[in-house]
Amino acid sequence: MTVIQLNAAADNSAVAAQNASPAVAQELPELLLNATQEAQAAGLSYAGGVLPEEAWKLFVGGQAHLIDVRTAEERKFVGHVPNTLHIAWQTGPALIKNPRFLRELENKLPKDAVILFLCRSGKRSAAAATAATNAGFTRVFNVREGFEGDLDERQQRGAVSGWRQRGLPWVQD
Repeated sequence: MTVIQLNAAADNSAVAAQNASPAVAQELPELLLNATQEAQAAGLSYAGGVLPEEAWKLFVGGQAHLIDVRTAEERKFVGHVPNTLHIAWQTGPALIKNPRFLRELENKLPKDAVILFLCRSGKRSAAAATAATNAGFTRVFNVREGFEGDLDERQQRGAVSGWRQRGLPWVQD
């Protein structure tokens, strides 16, 4: 497994992430309160969206669970954030919606947990956030830009935005 760490602060954050245990029934941090207000103003059905740096800060600070909703293949071949939960939103080469997604989520986390969903670009994670909210999860957020970010002028990901482009910690098998 290759570990990609781009600075000393990220190294310290990775250790903190391993030792942190996100609180369940806690007061929402101000950045999540702001995200919720923005989401309500935009008419989103889930609690809101956060940028990758904000998601990392919440995750390593023990204030949120970070769940990767990409496929197992994406995590293996593209890379993933260390120490995160994985529940695929879609599976297989045809990307069929995972019929067990909500059941797996319910088995891993309580409905009042602060949850941050991460996918490739922020679209699948937004759909997962909507589904989780509709199932009764109350504090579900989307990581905007996703792991690989938006498409560039050559229709490729990874250079414009996203987790990796922002230099946040990630690993690759």
